[in-house]
Amino acid sequence: MKDYNILTINPGSTSTKVAVFKNRELLLELTLRHCINGLSKFPTIIDQFDFRKEIIINAVKEAGIELNSLDVVIGRGGLIKSIPSGVYEVNEALKADLLSCDKGEHASNLGGLIADDIAKSIGVKAYIADPVVVDEMCDVAKVTGIKGIERRSIFHALNQKAISRQYAEEIGREYEDLNLIVAHMGGGVSVGAHHKGQIIDVNNALNGDGPFSPERAGSIPAGQLVELCFSGKYTHDEINKLLCGNGGFLSLIGTNDSRDLTTLIQGGDKYAKLILDAFSYNVCKSIGAMFVALEGRVDAIILTGGVANNPLVCEYMLEKVNYIAPIVIKPGENELEALAFNALFVLEGKVEPKIYK
Repeated sequence: MKDYNILTINPGSTSTKVAVFKNRELLLELTLRHCINGLSKFPTIIDQFDFRKEIIINAVKEAGIELNSLDVVIGRGGLIKSIPSGVYEVNEALKADLLSCDKGEHASNLGGLIADDIAKSIGVKAYIADPVVVDEMCDVAKVTGIKGIERRSIFHALNQKAISRQYAEEIGREYEDLNLIVAHMGGGVSVGAHHKGQIIDVNNALNGDGPFSPERAGSIPAGQLVELCFSGKYTHDEINKLLCGNGGFLSLIGTNDSRDLTTLIQGGDKYAKLILDAFSYNVCKSIGAMFVALEGRVDAIILTGGVANNPLVCEYMLEKVNYIAPIVIKPGENELEALAFNALFVLEGKVEPKIYK
């Protein structure tokens, strides 16, 4: 079997994660952290392009990996048009939407752009895979009670898809033959109903839908949120920041790390226990909703994301929803690995890349 060297790029708000794989073997993994003061000189996320690209190139070279040894470059997809799941070659249409930030400004928009620039410099292809805007939701799941407002599919598609395929492989089944509920618990929380390879329902993990998370408010009683918006205490931007960035654990107890809550609980802090239990309870309620979406036929529930490392959360959820289906715990984000494997499938001819239009 031919060996393929794959560079993966995952830009976040204050760091850029990169890795190099030889087929499925991890050769290099780096988290390149960017200080807030260093980023503040750039008016927009897109203005950070050259800064982040040069840091990536220098870090890879310093690790002793020549760019010319790479066979493909794949970046995390950003906020673009809603698209079906899959691997997409970076083309002019995709770059235009990533650059425009019409669907939202996020560091992940830089993933495909930097991947394309590096790939072109060495004469190989660039791709993105399963960006956060993957949309496979059934029509009935999108309807709300206000005309003109439709539920949107924005969630941790990359990890949810990858972890589901990994689980299917482990049990000797095809992902497309399984019904799964996947709860990704990280800085945001998304709970998806996977029906035979399609995510037919999932909460919008970005801006006010589903369980609250370490940094996001989740679903808020609409009337009380309206009162808050018109109270004069907050600007439009501050309200948005409460929904995504300063909500959840940060708003309730002043930290975005579930491990801090665990430490407080071990010291006897009853309020910290209430908040962590409420988080777990809300994720469990969403799992129950996805049980209904799958009409009660569920092969497994997968708990993933960084918070799945927290034993107090997992113990609570095991007791609450274990009657629905077997529970599988696969902690971590696994996004760099997921990107690499998607690129490898293309190189091996197992997956046909899609065209972004």
